[in-house]
Amino acid sequence: MSEALDGILAALADPHRRRAIDLLRERPRRAGELAASLGLTPPAMSRHLRALRQSGLVEESHPEFDARVRVYRLRPEPMARLKAWLEAAEDHWVDQLTALKAHVEGNSK
Repeated sequence: MSEALDGILAALADPHRRRAIDLLRERPRRAGELAASLGLTPPAMSRHLRALRQSGLVEESHPEFDARVRVYRLRPEPMARLKAWLEAAEDHWVDQLTALKAHVEGNSK
């Protein structure tokens, strides 16, 4: 799981990729539509989409009417993995801060 999570976080580190994810949350989109919305050239968008595909965050499909067209959509599984990791990290820090609070309050009495 660690390697998959590393790939997800690396892909999300780029602001263009995060903006692409935001657009794809609304609905699936063509690569050209994403590039135009983000103000990127098609080759630049292609590099970002490749990174998102490799991380597993998005998948591509080809409509029956034109195999050259690529439509991208989000995959829910990677985000679920990320959410689970964040919840575990949050639980850890809640426990740590609760213990710190108890320690500070115990020493002040």
